[in-house]
Amino acid sequence: MITSSACVILFVSQTFSGNVHDKTIADTAYSIPAGFTLLQDSGYQGYNPSGVHIIQPKKKPKGKELTKEEKERNQKISVDRVRVEHAIGSVKRARIVKDECRLRKDNFVNKIFASCAALHNFRLLNKPHN
Repeated sequence: MITSSACVILFVSQTFSGNVHDKTIADTAYSIPAGFTLLQDSGYQGYNPSGVHIIQPKKKPKGKELTKEEKERNQKISVDRVRVEHAIGSVKRARIVKDECRLRKDNFVNKIFASCAALHNFRLLNKPHN
């Protein structure tokens, strides 16, 4: 799922069952156009499309600590990233997104998620975040 800084959902990829890594989905499901700035979490470690400016929190090295500056930068990034998490939580208000759905016919699971994302955007249209 790709959102804007205003929490509007811009793109929803197809759903994947089971354990599929975020980076694998990013590599196969979509591409980011050159010139964009992408604020990504550590689940996308190594995802670096050409021509895209990546902002990602720095991971703590094994057996070491982050510097004060690195911690402050990570804090600033997390302030922006929390809006993405709010959008994800808003979509998951619809329990049908969280629960197991055994209806596999006609791409039904993807349609459910896309519909819930559209409802989230509709909610924002009527009551935007401050």
